[in-house]
Amino acid sequence: MRTLRPILFAIGAFLLVLGLAMLLPAALDYALGNREWSAFLASAALTLFTGGALVLANRAARAPFTIEQGFILTFTAWATMCAFAALPFVFAETGLTLADAVFEATSGLTTTGATVISGLDAMPEGILLWRMLLHGIGGIGIIVLAVAILPALRIGGLQLLRLESSDKSEKTVPRIADIAWSVSLVYTALVFACFLAYWAGGMSGFDAICHALSTVSTGGFANYDASFGHFGPHLQYTAVLFMIAGGLPMLMYWNIARGKAGLALSDPQILVFLGVLGVAAFMAGVYIAAAGLHEGEAAVRHAVFNVTSIVTTTGFATDDYSRWGPFMEALFYIITFSGACAGSTSGGVKAVRTYVVAASLWTHMKRIIHPHGVFVPRFGGRPVSGDVTASVFAYFFFFFLITFAISLAVAMMGLDLKTALSVSAATLTNVGPALGPIAGPAGNYGPLPDGVIWLLSFAMLLGRLELFTVLVLINPWFWRN
Repeated sequence: MRTLRPILFAIGAFLLVLGLAMLLPAALDYALGNREWSAFLASAALTLFTGGALVLANRAARAPFTIEQGFILTFTAWATMCAFAALPFVFAETGLTLADAVFEATSGLTTTGATVISGLDAMPEGILLWRMLLHGIGGIGIIVLAVAILPALRIGGLQLLRLESSDKSEKTVPRIADIAWSVSLVYTALVFACFLAYWAGGMSGFDAICHALSTVSTGGFANYDASFGHFGPHLQYTAVLFMIAGGLPMLMYWNIARGKAGLALSDPQILVFLGVLGVAAFMAGVYIAAAGLHEGEAAVRHAVFNVTSIVTTTGFATDDYSRWGPFMEALFYIITFSGACAGSTSGGVKAVRTYVVAASLWTHMKRIIHPHGVFVPRFGGRPVSGDVTASVFAYFFFFFLITFAISLAVAMMGLDLKTALSVSAATLTNVGPALGPIAGPAGNYGPLPDGVIWLLSFAMLLGRLELFTVLVLINPWFWRN
């Protein structure tokens, strides 16, 4: 029990933050005369009471975390937050089952953007704001997790972030608390800039703040069933810029602000991310124009917007790309796995791992050609250790193994093959929209059976926590030692 007390204290602190956030939509609905304010108030009271009790009962247990406690805290904190974040959806008259409510909350906090709600255009403002606040809270948590916690836990090769965030003389941000503060400032500044851009472009103030939270967090929730197709071309171009901004490493902005632009822009994963995005957008644009799906500027805009949305794992859509033909479905399925940069809010396998795999394979080919040569894969000019390479390859193996295992389980519950493959990939990568008429850009996850909904909720959490944070907890060796 003594080992768990620091973990319980931290979970309590997180619940206090979540409970305070619930008061914002409660106040908004009360001011607008929406009766859902009472659901948010009840949810806030229960969350604050639980969080306060955990903090008070374990306040003497604040101590440095061990690696083992770090694994336990990371999973239990996120799972607990998802459970309590679902309370407003349960208490409000949304018509959601418990499975749907947990799915919607998990999708928000993991910035997946998959939804089970239809009729968003008529949804009370408090519910809409709560969905976006979950993106905002989750976005900050994801960045701190990615640049501070997972590298320390040596998860999936992300220890490279400790390498990339330092020069020869000093760490960019020496302590986890400083990292959290730094990236929170950067994240907040990006959200504010996006809000101003949307507002200046013609969005209402409410839509602007909601979609700014959704865009910078690469979340993908929208206030309308038509997603970003509800807005005009100029706002869609604005969204492209901020989706890309959200897909770049947050420490890059911090380094630029500190006058270290050279260190910030020398990150190889940025070139991989932008390269994948550019090639995929070009292929999509050419196909859309050649197939007559859209013409001229519209072909370019729809291609660039939707490809950017998928590569950054945001999940916005301007059109139902599931109806663009088999080639486009295949292209969008492939880029679903890519992801943007590590150290951002993006999901997927991420550009840093793609770079390490490509560099390792290239090095292996050189060793075959020159068996007596000494070749080492490098990342940003620095050698990549064998441990990092093994960690990255293990991540790739388990990522695709789990994707297909979830697909098989979903297919066993009665879904067709395309839907099973695409919803599994879309949730594990935190993209959101899948392919096809059910869970594609023009649909939602609402019609899926509760068993599938529970499984995909776990997939979203598993993908967001980079697999191994969860997998080690189901390994008996972890608990024996």
